[in-house]
Amino acid sequence: MKTPTKTTTMRADTVVVGAGQTGLATAYHLKQRGIDAVVLDEHPRVGDQWRVRYDSLRLNTPAKYDALPGMKFPADDDAYPTGGDMADYLSAYVDRFGLDVRHRSHVTSVRRQDDGDFVVQTDSTTFLARNVVMATGCEHHPSTPDLAAELDPDIRQLHSSAYHGPGQLLPGPVLVVGVGQSGADLALEAANAGHDTWLSGKPSAEVPFEIGSRRAKIILPVLWFVANHVLTLKTPIGRRLQPKIRKMAAPLIRTKLWHLTAAGVHLAPARTVASRDGRPMLADGQILDVANVIWCTGFKQDWTMIDPPVVGSNGWPSGEGGVVHDVPGLYFVGLLFQRGFYSMLIGGAGRDGRFIARQIAGRRRAETQVDAPVAVAA
Repeated sequence: MKTPTKTTTMRADTVVVGAGQTGLATAYHLKQRGIDAVVLDEHPRVGDQWRVRYDSLRLNTPAKYDALPGMKFPADDDAYPTGGDMADYLSAYVDRFGLDVRHRSHVTSVRRQDDGDFVVQTDSTTFLARNVVMATGCEHHPSTPDLAAELDPDIRQLHSSAYHGPGQLLPGPVLVVGVGQSGADLALEAANAGHDTWLSGKPSAEVPFEIGSRRAKIILPVLWFVANHVLTLKTPIGRRLQPKIRKMAAPLIRTKLWHLTAAGVHLAPARTVASRDGRPMLADGQILDVANVIWCTGFKQDWTMIDPPVVGSNGWPSGEGGVVHDVPGLYFVGLLFQRGFYSMLIGGAGRDGRFIARQIAGRRRAETQVDAPVAVAA
């Protein structure tokens, strides 16, 4: 007879689900306000969500735009850190500010009780909290099309989230599906490793400068200003563009089409839509006899763990700016264009984290005032 797994029950003022840059920035601002926060991290170490990305990954913004509140990124301002650098920075950030991170804590449900408290269930511990901040971001659940199951089992298939380097690939041709940032990067890497490489799909756009160039150093401060002050929910243009930006694929930033062409990548604007005889087929009818397929097809959102349900008809959590008005005490950080374009940038995590911490502090003050005894004149 199997022995039931014992669970421990703990109480916390605020539980932050996710120890990425947005979750840690929020925990930092909560601590600055004297509010205890427990950060739940499903990984063995802080920063592992960056360590599991492909080895050649570099950030799209220089180090001067990659810092969290209270701690400079330890690199030259104009350097472009690697994913490993970012992971080490997050780990050092937790140590520097003594944030309470609980590792190997996989959250299975978040349920609001009738008394307003939340029950946050992990594999081994139940947390009772007055507030919950969902900081799992939008790149948590890899998405692959149904046709992946139709391909010949001898074809090695990897989602970009499971790809680390060309050593994982079988000898022979490679098809990369999806022309976003990761798709372009991985197609270039496969070609440079000697694979005959196809890239399927069309990019949404390309930034008009080379990363690290003199032109980039001139343009980036302007783009940073626009992301922080123009394209926000406070401006008409920002409110109008938010739903469009959320649907758009990311533009090519580091690797451009001309880089791919120069490396010998076969650019196939037609999408990969079906299979024939176990081989991937493009929308123009081409059938590709490949040994590997890398799916750079993004991620899907899944907040079904939350009760009551909070997802609106547009597929995003209800409310505004990360505050779920219908479920008091529930907040989000790390959403695409949560309060502005800056919300999608590492350097914007502190601003959104500060906003959410302010909402939690305000709720706490309001509840304290309600519970305070009323003085009666003698």
